[in-house]
Amino acid sequence: MSSDTQNDNEAVTFADLGLSSKVLSAVSDAGYTTPTPIQAGAIPQALQGKDVLGIAQTGTGKTAAFVLPMITRLEKGRARARMPRTLILEPTRELAAQVEENFVKYGKNHRLNIALLIGGVSFDEQEKKLERGADVLIATPGRLLDHFERGKLLLTGVEILVIDEADRMLDMGFIPDIERICKLIPFTRQTLFFSATMPPEITKLTEQFLHTPVRIEVAKAATTASTVTQRLVKSGSKPWDKRGVLRDLIRAEGDEIKNAIIFCNRKVEVSELFRSLVKHDFDAGALHGDMDQRARMAMLAGFRDGKLKLLVASDVAARGLDIPDVSHVFNYDVPIHSEDYVHRIGRTGRAGRSGKSFTIATRGDTKYVDAIEKLIGKEIEWHDGDLSTLTESDEDHGHRGRGRERAGRGRERGERHPRDEHRARKTRDVSETAEQPSAAVVPAEALEERRNRKEAIKANNAEREPHRDNEQPRGNGRQDRPRRYRDEDEVNTVVGFGDDTPAFMKVAMKV
Repeated sequence: MSSDTQNDNEAVTFADLGLSSKVLSAVSDAGYTTPTPIQAGAIPQALQGKDVLGIAQTGTGKTAAFVLPMITRLEKGRARARMPRTLILEPTRELAAQVEENFVKYGKNHRLNIALLIGGVSFDEQEKKLERGADVLIATPGRLLDHFERGKLLLTGVEILVIDEADRMLDMGFIPDIERICKLIPFTRQTLFFSATMPPEITKLTEQFLHTPVRIEVAKAATTASTVTQRLVKSGSKPWDKRGVLRDLIRAEGDEIKNAIIFCNRKVEVSELFRSLVKHDFDAGALHGDMDQRARMAMLAGFRDGKLKLLVASDVAARGLDIPDVSHVFNYDVPIHSEDYVHRIGRTGRAGRSGKSFTIATRGDTKYVDAIEKLIGKEIEWHDGDLSTLTESDEDHGHRGRGRERAGRGRERGERHPRDEHRARKTRDVSETAEQPSAAVVPAEALEERRNRKEAIKANNAEREPHRDNEQPRGNGRQDRPRRYRDEDEVNTVVGFGDDTPAFMKVAMKV
């Protein structure tokens, strides 16, 4: 594996990289003149048909590093039905859709057929695009294999394979799918492989699928941008404590927040935090993997266009999303995987801009914080004192007497409503009533009617008592147990059922 690291590209322009005039015109129209280090290093090698291993932190322009040379190479040739010429694999729907947008933007002077295969979209529409022939096929691994197994796709014509965000593919468990896909593609293909980090599993993958690649590494793996101010914020461990700390941070930053992404570890926390922020009159939206694809794209578009100020998201928004001017990132949860911290805060401070990140940490997050600091190679400053300054009252305030809050609902810390005590008393009264016998809540008239009915039955049985001597014992060991009889004209209603008494229980017993 050869090495080619380029750190100084101040004098390099896109015109120096060997791109076609049509591509250069589109790049110029997009407002770009100077390539980023990863673009300056990867584009010339990709144009020569070499395998490329690109390693760079998020936000450095990796997408354009493979889109621009691919468009140039696709100017010659034409796609055939169901046989795409190039294939780009992405871990998430959002990343795949974003790559499609890049091809549309930079390929506006070309007549490229682009097919996007992602979940949440009709198979029929995707199949129609494949039938027309795709110059560029952008897909998530699962949906790609679905089309292949349905016999709607052939991969024997793929000339260029791009595996993007490889470390994210590893985290999401897509590596077996990628291995299968690579076996379906011609051995003579060109492979462009991009990743922000290089764990051992990814290194093995590159050795398996890349042939004498050119390594372009423009920054130390798993480093954070120097333009991002990072802070840790202490908090109690209860959800209402963390939500209160987050609201205080947002209010304290005030007008400095142009827009912000708030990351949670779990989808259920995304939903709960989103509802909490909306309830407290914050302009917020939500984004997670269980949402319908159209809703996810609409939410992203609203945030990108400035219609939403806060976006509460899972790690589906942590990789590669092209939102260039995010001012703040808030980690509501400390990420369990330290690499995710790098990607999350990489959503801000992009393209040389400044940004801020705040990570809310509890006592239980200490080992995750230590792992993050070890990965990025430096300590993160505390915003208002570290966890050792967290008092017991800070840890528990808002916890006492908050039954509804413990269930994940109800009011936030420090916002007790006057109706809360009334609701608590009402709940206690209901529980105490439920423990009393049912007769305690029966109207007096009904009780009197029951007593009269019982006395009538007793009197009737007493009148029949002499007939018992003439009866033969049943021979079942219960001869000494008295028997009771009813007259046919007696009201045949069983006490306790009311009007809903089953019919078989209303049949009179005959002597």
